[in-house]
Amino acid sequence: QIEPAGGLELVAQVAEHELDEALGLGFLGAGFDPLWSRADVPVMPKGRYDIMRAYMPKVGTLGLDMMLRTCTIQVNLDYASEADMAKKFRVGLALQPLATALFANSPFTEGKPNGFLTYRSHIWSDTDPARTGMLPFVFEDGFGYERYADYMLDVPMYFVYRDGQYIDAAGLSFRDFLRGELSALPGERPTIDDWNDHLSTAFPEVRLKTFLEMRGADGGPWNRICALPAFWVGLLYDDAALDAAWDMVKDWTLEERQSLRDAVPAQGLSAPIAGGGQLRDVAGRVLDIAHAGLKARARVSAAGDDETGFLDPLREIVRSGKVPAEVLLERYGGAWNGDVSKVYDEASF
Repeated sequence: QIEPAGGLELVAQVAEHELDEALGLGFLGAGFDPLWSRADVPVMPKGRYDIMRAYMPKVGTLGLDMMLRTCTIQVNLDYASEADMAKKFRVGLALQPLATALFANSPFTEGKPNGFLTYRSHIWSDTDPARTGMLPFVFEDGFGYERYADYMLDVPMYFVYRDGQYIDAAGLSFRDFLRGELSALPGERPTIDDWNDHLSTAFPEVRLKTFLEMRGADGGPWNRICALPAFWVGLLYDDAALDAAWDMVKDWTLEERQSLRDAVPAQGLSAPIAGGGQLRDVAGRVLDIAHAGLKARARVSAAGDDETGFLDPLREIVRSGKVPAEVLLERYGGAWNGDVSKVYDEASF
């Protein structure tokens, strides 16, 4: 359930303020660090990250940027059955580029425009092709849990956690692990905890666990953090809305879905869509479906407000035709006079 704004938000704001005061920290609503270089970013002292940092440059050029300088908003969503999961997974993948565009908020790198509206999304295109992407097999007839398990068995491993230590298994096969033939742990076979750890090392646009993770949105300010779950819950948690969303995208081909995903990081709502036109041409209709889905849920606050108001920031983006990054770029070229540090005045919370 999306919690209506009120007490929960107030508690979060008070806690954040106390943390700011105690540690001298602030929070920036953005998808990519606008000023710091990789070398400027402190490294989390965790064994799994040491393994990933060593492995990332072997499989892509931007994986270290993903680890050190990106920030996303993610939503985890339930499903009721295998068939329900498959339908939600397909809609989530097909419409993930729209969420990416609506939340595009990372146009700066080290103090200058980087040529993208969501550089964070672009980074995922050159992180590790074996564990990222739009997962075409999800749209194949008969897709279900077994097919996703087969996919995960073919995703190269990162590590095995044993006795409080991360053992480097980067690039090795989980299928070998099942046979007791993992070179990093000869003779050992995986536990369910090993499998759950492995599930967390794939990074597609939508990820399946005991829930579905929507992974396409840049970090942003408080009102857009609330808007993302409203967007996806509205589309996926009401049967009529889910059917309507699926009807919109079911005829898109693999090539058309991939082309849209590839175009969005630089073009945002101007990206071309299947059948002609631009992504902006369907954005309003998708929000209408999400609105109807939230309205049908009829979850209301003590004041009688339902969840549809959380979509208002997205409505304004569609109305203006400018995604958040385009607004920031306008300010960079205008009121900020080319000083990207001004983003901390406007986008911190």
